[in-house]
Amino acid sequence: MAYPDYPAPEHVAGQRGALAPDYDADVVILALDRAEETVEAIASARAQAGLSKHVWVADQGSAPQNLARLAAAVEGATDTTLVRLDRNWGVAGGRNRATALGRGRVVFALDNDAEFASVDTLARAVGALDADPGLAAIACRILVHATGEDDVSSWGYPAGLLRRAGESFDVITFVGAGAALRRRDFTRAGGYDDALFFLFDELDFCLRAINLGQRIRYRGDIGVRHKVSPERRFAWNGTRWFYFVRNRLYVEMKHASPLAVLPRFLAYQVKGARNGVLGQGLRAGVAALRMWRAFRSPPGHEALYRLTPAARDYIRRNDMAHRGGLLCRLRQEVLSPLPGLLRGVEAARRG
Repeated sequence: MAYPDYPAPEHVAGQRGALAPDYDADVVILALDRAEETVEAIASARAQAGLSKHVWVADQGSAPQNLARLAAAVEGATDTTLVRLDRNWGVAGGRNRATALGRGRVVFALDNDAEFASVDTLARAVGALDADPGLAAIACRILVHATGEDDVSSWGYPAGLLRRAGESFDVITFVGAGAALRRRDFTRAGGYDDALFFLFDELDFCLRAINLGQRIRYRGDIGVRHKVSPERRFAWNGTRWFYFVRNRLYVEMKHASPLAVLPRFLAYQVKGARNGVLGQGLRAGVAALRMWRAFRSPPGHEALYRLTPAARDYIRRNDMAHRGGLLCRLRQEVLSPLPGLLRGVEAARRG
């Protein structure tokens, strides 16, 4: 599957023109204001040593003064390019367009409020992919920037695995704050789904990569330091629950059917009712169904969205097997209060 023919974005600052034909990695950073943190993320990416790389900063609508700060940070750089996209495409669409600009055999997605944990983080992630052709992506350990402790608000795996955060194991997704993807597999699987905008775009891509026979590997020894506070991230009383439910149901519908998601839909309504956001969850179900009905797989790639027996077995072994029995899942995933998700995961880590 080839990249869509995206229009060329506006060049703002940094390297312009053709890149070297072969280099190791592209680092993709999306920007939307938060200029100080973004400049620090760019500096962290540019400081990565031990490999050849190019840093792509794709702005999606920053205020003029913030865009000017980003431009000043990369002015004259030969290893970094700042472009401005025509609109805010969200995390999924923005990363698709920024990734298509590069040529590195590995693409590292770095949040603009994150930094590499050490100067060799990128080289180690590239080395891990080079050493195992069966991997489509390396999921990094996400750490709290200020303390170096695990960022439990960014733990995207079964709660019981958090006590093994320093280890390495296969998973079914990665956390977008920091992850390395093999460009070949990103292209074969079709990249991210623009419709998701944010939330579960990583899982949607990973399911297609797994369906192609590839694996996703969590590496507790390859870290990214993240600055987002739990209070800012978990604003469930706004619209976050709507997007969480809508996107998760839509992803499952794409790879199964509307009937298959009924138990998950009902579980989400119970959780929403217990947390005062029932209306969001109900609207999300209708919106997910509309998205699924509008979805069309690229011609000739319909099989990417029908999970094979091998893919289902991979998901069972590397995700479902770590979630416990029915009562445990009801207690941890359905009946827990939304702000308590963080406390529940923290408790699981302490054991």
